[in-house]
Amino acid sequence: MSKIEFLKRKATEIRMELLKMIYESGTGHTGGSLSNTDILTVLYYHIMNVDPKNSKWENRDRYIQSKGHAVESYWAILADKGFFPKEELKTFSQFNTRLIGHPNNKVPGVEMNTGALGHGLPISVGMALAAKMDGKSYRIYTLMGDGEQAEGSVWEGAMAASQYKLDNLVAIIDRNRLQITGSTEDVMSLEPLGDKWRSFGWEVVEVDGNDIEQLVEVLSNTPRVSGKPTMIVANTVKGKGISFAENVAKWHHYVPNKEEYELAMEELSKQLEVLQ
Repeated sequence: MSKIEFLKRKATEIRMELLKMIYESGTGHTGGSLSNTDILTVLYYHIMNVDPKNSKWENRDRYIQSKGHAVESYWAILADKGFFPKEELKTFSQFNTRLIGHPNNKVPGVEMNTGALGHGLPISVGMALAAKMDGKSYRIYTLMGDGEQAEGSVWEGAMAASQYKLDNLVAIIDRNRLQITGSTEDVMSLEPLGDKWRSFGWEVVEVDGNDIEQLVEVLSNTPRVSGKPTMIVANTVKGKGISFAENVAKWHHYVPNKEEYELAMEELSKQLEVLQ
C-alpha cells in the first residue's frame, strides 16, 4: 500500500470513528470535523514530528487546533496514534471525561485548551517566536475555521507573525464556507481571503483540503518562502464523506439519528472497500 493510499484509508477510518463518537454521545460538531479530517490525517500521519510515548518531547512539532469545536477528528487521531487508549473515546462528552467538546491539555498530545475562536493563531505566533529565540527547529501548525476569520485577534496574530518573520509557522484555514448560522459570505464576507493574508505579509497557497495528494505536496514543502509564515487556504466540503451531509449547514452541530448513522457508516464502509 502506497503512502497516499494509506492516508486515504486512514482518513476514512477516522471519519467512521468520529461519527461513532458523536452518535453514541449524542453531541458534537459533525460537519466541521468531517471537513478537517483529511488535513489532520496528513499532519499527524505524514508531516509532524511527534512522539506519542513522549508527548512533551522538547523538539516535537506543535499543533494548535484553533477551531476547537471540531474536536472529534482530533480525539480520534490522537487515540489512534497512541497518545491515550482508544477505549477512552467511548467517554467523549460524558461526565468527568477528559475528552470534552474542545481540546483539553489534560490529554497527552494537546498543547493548549482552545475553543474561544481567535485564540489559536496568536498562541501559535508566541510558540513560533519562542522557537526562533531558542534556536529550535520544530514547527508550529495551527488550524482555523473560516468563520473564525471574523475575529480581530486573528489579524493581530497575522501582523505579528509577519513582523517577526516566522517561517516556522504554518496556518491552515478549513475553508468549508459554512458556519453555524449559514454561509460565511452571508454572515461576514471573507473574500478575497487569500489576498487579505498576502497583504499581511504571508505566503499563501490554496489547495483542495479534501485531496490527500495536494495536502501532502503542499505541507511537505513549507516554508514556501524563507522569512515568511505560510498560510494554506484549504478549500473543503463541510460534512465531507457523507453524501447527505455534504454542504448542508445544519450538520455544523447535528447528531445523526439511527437511520442516518447507519446509512453514513454504510457509505464510509464502501469507501474503505474501494481503498483496499
